[in-house]
Amino acid sequence: MEVFNKFYSSVSNTVSQLSGVLPGNPVTREFEATQYIASAGPGLLWKVYKGYKKSTKQEASIFVFEKKQLERWSKTDRDIMIDILKRGIVQLTKLRHPQILTVQHSLEESRESLAFATEPVFASLANILGNTENMPQPVPNNVVNYKLYEVEIKYGLMQIAEGLAFLHNDVKLLHHNICPESIIVNQQGAWKIFGFDFCIANQSMTGSAPFWPFTEYCQAMPPLTQPALDYLAPEYILSASHSPASDIYSLGMFIYAIHSTGHQTLGNIGNDYGKFKRFVNEIKNLPPSRLFCVNEGLREFVKLMLNATPELRPDPHQFLKIPYFEDVGVKTLNYLDSLFQWDNLQKSQFYKGLPQIIQKMPHRICIYRILPCLTKEFVNPPMVPFVLPNVLLIAENSTKDEYIKYILPVLKPVMLIQDPIQILLIFMQKMELLLKLTPGDEVKSDILPMLYRALESDAQQIQELCLSVLPTFASLIDYPAMKNALLPRIKKLCISTNYISVRVNCLLCLGKLLEHLDKWLVLDEIIPFLPQIPSREPAVLMGILGIYKLTLSHKKLGITKEVMATKVLPFLIPLCVENGLTLNQFNALISLVKQMISKVEAEHRTKLEQLNSIQNESKVMEQALTSSENLVPAAPQTDIDKMFSGLGIDPFSFNNKQEKNEPAALNVNESGSLSIEDKQRIAQQQESARKFSRQHPPHVIPAPVIVPPPQLSKPVDLTSSLLQSNLNQLTTRPLQPASSISQPTPIVTQTVPNYNLNVGNTSANLGYQNSSIPFDNQLALPPSTGWTQPMGNFSNPSGNFNNKWANNQNNQNSMKQDWSAFESLLPNQNQNSTNNNNPVKKLNTSEMMDLLS
Repeated sequence: MEVFNKFYSSVSNTVSQLSGVLPGNPVTREFEATQYIASAGPGLLWKVYKGYKKSTKQEASIFVFEKKQLERWSKTDRDIMIDILKRGIVQLTKLRHPQILTVQHSLEESRESLAFATEPVFASLANILGNTENMPQPVPNNVVNYKLYEVEIKYGLMQIAEGLAFLHNDVKLLHHNICPESIIVNQQGAWKIFGFDFCIANQSMTGSAPFWPFTEYCQAMPPLTQPALDYLAPEYILSASHSPASDIYSLGMFIYAIHSTGHQTLGNIGNDYGKFKRFVNEIKNLPPSRLFCVNEGLREFVKLMLNATPELRPDPHQFLKIPYFEDVGVKTLNYLDSLFQWDNLQKSQFYKGLPQIIQKMPHRICIYRILPCLTKEFVNPPMVPFVLPNVLLIAENSTKDEYIKYILPVLKPVMLIQDPIQILLIFMQKMELLLKLTPGDEVKSDILPMLYRALESDAQQIQELCLSVLPTFASLIDYPAMKNALLPRIKKLCISTNYISVRVNCLLCLGKLLEHLDKWLVLDEIIPFLPQIPSREPAVLMGILGIYKLTLSHKKLGITKEVMATKVLPFLIPLCVENGLTLNQFNALISLVKQMISKVEAEHRTKLEQLNSIQNESKVMEQALTSSENLVPAAPQTDIDKMFSGLGIDPFSFNNKQEKNEPAALNVNESGSLSIEDKQRIAQQQESARKFSRQHPPHVIPAPVIVPPPQLSKPVDLTSSLLQSNLNQLTTRPLQPASSISQPTPIVTQTVPNYNLNVGNTSANLGYQNSSIPFDNQLALPPSTGWTQPMGNFSNPSGNFNNKWANNQNNQNSMKQDWSAFESLLPNQNQNSTNNNNPVKKLNTSEMMDLLS
């Protein structure tokens, strides 16, 4: 928050200053000033503001002169100073040269100020050398910490010499005030000539020798209205003349000031004209020791430039040819400034050797001088593959802030270029650097789409490089982009490519991306995709195997047993018999198959054990509740039954068919407990069974014995005789063993009502009218009948069938039931007929004859 407050206060102060400086000035209509950065011109009267053009947002610098600075002088002097300043800007506006400051908007005057706009500048050379007069306070850190490198000085001096050559030879103009206040360093670090306030134009006619009128120095005038005495040539005093050589002397003194301690001139004159005269006499016999501060390669030529005789000084062209400028860095900077003059072949050769030079150049020069020249070539796609490596080399030595401010904005348009294909290749090779310096938002918006295009390209090397760098920033890719954009492209490339290396790299890339995916995305997108890969080369199989291993062992992912059993193992097991596998590859594959089978076995066994325990608990509870109803003991198991037991087919066996007649199975929920409805039903059944067992069996009232009336003797009827014989056979068979009969038992004739016996599910209607043998509460059937073992519900030894017609032994001993009618239904009924002791009436001969007749 404190930083924001400082920024807000500085902006507010700047806006308030500008509103007071530029009210009504026409420059403000087209340009917006944002920051006060430097000062320049005679006496550093011009304030320099950083700004931009409103219509195009193009950067610019706005020079402002506040008329209130001249209030200490008289109106005449103020008018002279303003005229001089206006004259210098008008002259500057007319000149167009690379080494002369470029004016973007001509001078505008208002009641309060003068203002004009130029190309973006950093500061004047006077500010850089330590003269901070008329500068913002505190002085900006970039100016305070600015250090001039030797290559900058060399190339700067070369630029000034080239500018003077242009002025002297082409324009025929004397600058007349070459000094640090008149040299501007632009935003790229180039030195530009400024301060034409005291320039002298050629007054001769065309074709004749140039003539520059001489104006003698006037001590009565304010110093700001005349050239600086420290850089004024001695011929102003000695011969009252000037020439292009005068500017060469000023340049020599300027070189000395740059190299000297404290950046002072030789004479350190200031505004003292008398001291200037004395120094002119000293300069004639200048000892070489005074120039020891100057660079050794330049010292001899500076001495010649400061010679009191103008004719002995070198001209600008001669100065440019001295060995001092035979420097690789200087030539490189000079070549970059003149690139527009060369064809693509010459440029490509230069760019190929540029990386070696960049590594030796100061970083600031690379950022501010070399980089702007290189980025101009990005509009020429055929040259981009030659320029881009140099730009990325500069980025390697840049801080993240420098990269974001100066390099990333020019790289974004290049990332969209797909032809030539080498551009993508270079980006892929330097992707690690880009990811390190590029903010996350720009990675998503610019770099990731470039990688998508690389995956869709036809170049094998680009595809492999792209696949190798994708996992390094997978954490920056959001889930929808990963699922809908990246994974489908990788899968498509893996299936469609004809290169095994690309397919293997696709699998390796997927394996590295697994840790950034969730379980369900892997199960839905990755696992079903692997069997679709058409290739079965060992390298591809090992890539697939690696993905399965990672998925199986990763604690966040894991493959379910269902997926392993139904999708993975059916795919992997046939691969085990591939002939192209090496022994190590086969061992790895079979080991994974065994591991998966073991995992499926363990997990499913655990699940079945849990389910089986629940079923056993429910069966035990069901058996406990229904044990009182099981009247027949279970039959013993045979060897065959034991063989098939435990295989889960018991519910379908014949022995278990009786379960269908049992009460409905209880509803057991997953936790093994009965539902509340089942518990209520079972309790009601138990209560009903207890009540029913406590009830006495019903008392059966015997039917009254009806004695038939005596019948009169009738003639013997053969049919009746046969019927009577059959009835006698039915009624005279004993129901007890012969050994238990000691004497004939009298026949008791009684009428027994019809009873409907329900035995099991079998109903038998037993109807008897006459019975002569008592029934002693039990069925006494001979062994020969085959009815030795009671069936169904007759297993109760007491003979109590728990039904309404059950006989009560205590209450009905006196009543003997005659069940002899059953005997006609049994086999071998005549077997024991001889044992019948009951008398049978035999017919005599006459009766037989009558019957036969």
